[in-house]
Amino acid sequence: MNRIRALVSVSLFFASSLAGFAAASASTDWPGWRGPTRDGQAAAGQTVPLKWSETQNVVWRTGVRGKGHSSPTVVGDRIYLATADEAAGEQLVLAFDRAAGKPAWATVVHKGKLNQAGHRNTSQASSTVTWDGERLYINFINDDAVHTTALDRAGKVLWQQRVSEFVMHQGFGSSPVVHDSIVVVSADHRGGGKVVGLDARSGRVVWRQDRPQIPNYVSPALLQAAGRTQVVLGGCNLVVSLDPLTGRKLWEIAGSTEEMVVTAATDGQRVFVSGGYPKNHVVAVEADGSGKVAWQNGARLYVPSMLVRDGHIFAVLDAGQAVCWKADTGEERWREKVDRDFYASPIMVGTRVYATSQRGVTSVFEATPSQFKLLAQNQLGDEAMATPAICGNRIYLRHAKKGSPREEFLWCIGE
Repeated sequence: MNRIRALVSVSLFFASSLAGFAAASASTDWPGWRGPTRDGQAAAGQTVPLKWSETQNVVWRTGVRGKGHSSPTVVGDRIYLATADEAAGEQLVLAFDRAAGKPAWATVVHKGKLNQAGHRNTSQASSTVTWDGERLYINFINDDAVHTTALDRAGKVLWQQRVSEFVMHQGFGSSPVVHDSIVVVSADHRGGGKVVGLDARSGRVVWRQDRPQIPNYVSPALLQAAGRTQVVLGGCNLVVSLDPLTGRKLWEIAGSTEEMVVTAATDGQRVFVSGGYPKNHVVAVEADGSGKVAWQNGARLYVPSMLVRDGHIFAVLDAGQAVCWKADTGEERWREKVDRDFYASPIMVGTRVYATSQRGVTSVFEATPSQFKLLAQNQLGDEAMATPAICGNRIYLRHAKKGSPREEFLWCIGE
């Protein structure tokens, strides 16, 4: 009986520790793709700069080896990035000192056998590092297969799991997501993909779901919707919901479109997905398994993910228009031109949206259901594919300067 009480006490302590970590992360860290709440929402109340340049409000700038579209992951005193040094034939995870931007360590995850095919704008390091309070996780495509690797905070590789073979089409950029002890990884491709749940400590495959033979690029979305935790994926002509612990299919409907990049979002009642091939398609699906489509439209929201707040969706279309829709009906409240050609997803801080275009301009605009107001536009370098991270009153951006050689930089912006 004493042993049982002890085990229960340890379990409660562990659970409370994770809860405390999550609470701390919400204001000071950015532990993975789409941030601490996995929805692109940064903690409100931060003092985040409205304007900056290569000389104004720069806390530091540091060079980044190689090339990648991986977004910054910010945890404690470190920043983590995935990158690929194609000249050396290496795919790596890099760590930087958060205070000064100095390199802390670099771990080679794969050596050789990089996949050079794909879209002209793809990279060999497009997945974002995820932190669960104990370990770092990263996905790479290497040797015609998707691999997930776990590292400790010092950069030591703890395990590596081959998730699925991979037939290259446009590229690969799906990021891992963690729920309790399970790391969920998706690997859609035209040869027939997989969605798997891996044991976080060992990398062992706990569950596996086969996917259609269709190329697709979404990251698994871990959502709280219709009263339960769901992993939702759009694309492959489906919208599917899975139990993250078991992989059991909660519901699935035909629809959406073949190829999507956008990570699904929710307002708690509906799930929102969108794609761009072979048709442009935004769709709201009831998350209760009823199969009901609440609304849909033909906007081209292919790559940047959506923001959901106060019963409304805020998004930046690929071609550069900001838009606001009512979450329940899809009614368009406004649409305004911001810039052009967006690959990065917008980040929201309070009612301000920070949206970075392919040419390296971050537009800041006030976004409420009633109005759009452009506040500032800020240029760094001349190319940006990675989504920014905003935490601890700082903005972390991965931008590049074209040329021979092309150079990448990680910027820390703050007042």
